[in-house]
Amino acid sequence: MFSSIRNDRGMGLPEVIIAMLLTAVGIIALLSVQSPSLRLTSRADFTGRAAGILQKTLDTQEGLIMNPCIVVATGTTTANVRVSGMDTAQPGDVTYVVRTQIATNANGTFLVSVRVTWPGTATGLSESIIVSRQEFFRQGC
Repeated sequence: MFSSIRNDRGMGLPEVIIAMLLTAVGIIALLSVQSPSLRLTSRADFTGRAAGILQKTLDTQEGLIMNPCIVVATGTTTANVRVSGMDTAQPGDVTYVVRTQIATNANGTFLVSVRVTWPGTATGLSESIIVSRQEFFRQGC
């Protein structure tokens, strides 16, 4: 009664060429995104590690300054910190430069400024805090 029209030939050569061309364009688009994403991932890794080093340095200085028994040395110090935490460089190790500056304010508080830089960046990360002496933290006098 109803006859259906069917094409039993399958796909022709032009359809196959177009499908391959579209697939190639898609793969090339994915590959072009890969390089910037790897660069951004690397940058995020460096920045995250630097943020950890910066926060640890600020916390350490804050704890030392709050204790009235400890003499605070003002001025600038520079230290090299390796990701591995070892004294000598390990394979794949990165060295961060930590610059800490401590200054005395007129009201008896201390301004602690820390800047962390690493290879490939001159600005790095920086942060400052104001710390005052706390009697509650007195120990070792």
